[in-house]
Amino acid sequence: LYNETPLHRDNFVAKVKSGFYDSLLFHRVINNFMIQGGDPTTKYAATGQPVGSGSAPGDRIPAEFRTDKGIYHKRGALAAARDNNPEKASSNCQFYIVQRPAWRDSQLDSAIIQRRLTPEFENLTLNEEQRKIYTTVGGTPHLDGGYTVYGELEIGFDVLDKIAAEATNAQNRPLQDIRMTVKVIK
Repeated sequence: LYNETPLHRDNFVAKVKSGFYDSLLFHRVINNFMIQGGDPTTKYAATGQPVGSGSAPGDRIPAEFRTDKGIYHKRGALAAARDNNPEKASSNCQFYIVQRPAWRDSQLDSAIIQRRLTPEFENLTLNEEQRKIYTTVGGTPHLDGGYTVYGELEIGFDVLDKIAAEATNAQNRPLQDIRMTVKVIK
């Protein structure tokens, strides 16, 4: 977890220590993009039940974009989900882990050009550090500056890929429930 994003870090640690995430589902899985979890309504959701709009008591977390510190949506990035609120404030419980593998240069260029057609991303550019990360490590460059990244995987990429490869329904919910247990390790 990054010290440069203390609001998100501290919120996540508090929820982990309280056991908030235990038994929740990874409820949104898109292979070659990300896996998402943290919706408290998934704890008792029936198989196939639409989920993803739940939140924990409390306010959203103010955005903490730190691309100035080299914190990007690289493969393995832990980031906060959010709705379309104008402040880009984060969910106080839902998170995702970026799974997208490395891009070829031509793929990355095409993706950036395509995203620029959307008004929200019309000024999307990548610096050399980002380009190197996305073409060697992987990630989702179009999310930089729009969603807060507050940590990253150090191990477990095989598990990330296994979850991302699960069959899903039309709402990207895995057909087989994938429950989580989250612990703080010092």
